Amino acid sequence: MKQGSPEHGLSVAGPPQDAKAPSGGSVVHGVTSVGANSPKILIVKLSSLGDVVHAMPAVQDIRRALPQAQIDWVVERSFAPLARRCAGVQRVIPCELRRWRKAPLSVATRAEWRAFKAELQREAYDAVIDLQGLSKSALVTWLARLAPTGQRYALANRTEGSGYEAPTRWVADVAIRIEPHVHAVQRGRELCARALGYPVPDSESFGLVAKVNTAPGAPETIAKSDASGRPCVALVHGTSRADKEWPAEYWLELARRLDAAGYDVALLHGTDTEQQRSEAMARAMAHASVWPRLALDALTDALAGCAGVIGVDSGLSHIAVALDLPHVQLYNFDTAWRTGPINRPRQRSVYAQPAPSVDAVWQAWLAVSAPQT
Repeated sequence: MKQGSPEHGLSVAGPPQDAKAPSGGSVVHGVTSVGANSPKILIVKLSSLGDVVHAMPAVQDIRRALPQAQIDWVVERSFAPLARRCAGVQRVIPCELRRWRKAPLSVATRAEWRAFKAELQREAYDAVIDLQGLSKSALVTWLARLAPTGQRYALANRTEGSGYEAPTRWVADVAIRIEPHVHAVQRGRELCARALGYPVPDSESFGLVAKVNTAPGAPETIAKSDASGRPCVALVHGTSRADKEWPAEYWLELARRLDAAGYDVALLHGTDTEQQRSEAMARAMAHASVWPRLALDALTDALAGCAGVIGVDSGLSHIAVALDLPHVQLYNFDTAWRTGPINRPRQRSVYAQPAPSVDAVWQAWLAVSAPQT
């Protein structure tokens, strides 16, 4: 990417003069390191919801290895409330690349773009780590300001089932090759560990902080607001892809079993279509409610008040994993190895084609919701 080249019609002036120019992305297989005692580290993970959640364990690893580090995060504005809930993140820098590229020449876009660049370049970083691996994240990584000895790090190769675009390694000082068959969480953890020079810890933590507010009307009390007083299980049926959905009749049977076991159910939605589906299913369920559409931070708090979550492969299901709630994640495709919960006693993936059976999902729920010994 040449300095001053346009991206989606926006003026892309290069990094400030004290920033180190990219070297073209030397590929490494081993460990590099950040020498500063209190390094400033910038994480670039812009979207989507599930990907943002999957990046959180890498942040927790950095905190453990470099407790004095300042960790900042660039993310799409719609996901910024969640990034702000990630323990250890000092500054969240929102961007709106998705919206800006729809009207790149408008006065508003140009003004917002200049403001974003000013905020991005406010700090000089010892390490800028592109966890996204796409052209848009490469652009942000390239524009970030480096300390005199700072470096940009990125993936050197595509991993299975994930998007990857060459500019991510073109702008990197150090491009790190990762084993292609790797879980999304492990990929980010390994990239950060090898960039910053520490071993990947054995234990995994997301560091997603849920707030508890018992005041009447607080969003996080929604899971306990039904007059029945019974525990509530959230059902996540919405997904961005129709081929990931679970049949409506399966959800109805699952709700019947949950009701018999003493649970209320809550139906979540993020679009008008999903809301209509939630309302239709709720009418056919006993002790079911349809939650209002909540901001991600409020939704995180509300989910934390649930007895558990059962859902398809979606960002909300990944939040349930990050909160360590009893959770069953449903897969119509054999991709749970890449994005689903692995070796976690309170979460379990269930995969089958064309779709997991209600019996299989129910048995998984009984396992994850059983008291832990």
